[in-house]
Order: sequence, then structure tokens, then C-alpha cells
Amino acid sequence: MDKVFIEGLEVDTVIGVYDWERGIRQCLRLDLDLGWDNQPAAADDDIAKALDYAVLSERIGAFARDAHFQLVETFAERLAALLMAEFGIRWLRLRVTKPGAVAAAAGVGVEIERGCR
Repeated sequence: MDKVFIEGLEVDTVIGVYDWERGIRQCLRLDLDLGWDNQPAAADDDIAKALDYAVLSERIGAFARDAHFQLVETFAERLAALLMAEFGIRWLRLRVTKPGAVAAAAGVGVEIERGCR
């Protein structure tokens, strides 16, 4: 299986468990590895057969703009399910980093892997 990847995609969303977090938008940084067969797209040089990372990035941004979760874990699970269902992705690894959540750390977050390789 081939992979399409997106690194360091930054999105703003409402995320957090504290009251002060519920009224602001915060940045999350996303890294994705997406299982995809690139051969059909490469054989015909056809974007319609590719997993279009520009379209994926736009969809992820729209999801984040509409999301209002307390936990990064919930954000990750719901985003993974959405991408797999809407784009027909059979396997993905998603890392969600919340920069600045812990003062002494550059970022904290979760990494999940869903589907079958």
C-alpha cells in the first residue's frame, strides 16, 4: 500500500475542557499518513484517481471550523472516521498536536491508527 501524507497542517478549532477554552479558537497541528493505491492515478496522470491532498486539507479545515470538542482524543477519532468514510481511505495514522497546552512542552496530543494496511 502506498501512502499520501500531510505534515504540519494547522487548523483552528474550539477544543479544551476548561471554561476559558470554550470561548476561544485554538490551533491544532495535524500530521496524517493515509493508505492509498497511487498506481491508477500515476498510470493515467489523472488527479481524479488520486487522493487529492488539497481537497483533503480543505475538508479537514472545514471539519475543524465546525468542531467543538473538549478532548483532542474526540477530535482525532471523529476526524479519522469522517476521512475514512468520505474519501474511502482504508488505513490512516493521525497525529494531533495541541501546541502550548503544557507550558514546559512544545506540544502534547494523541496519535491514532485506524483501518487495515
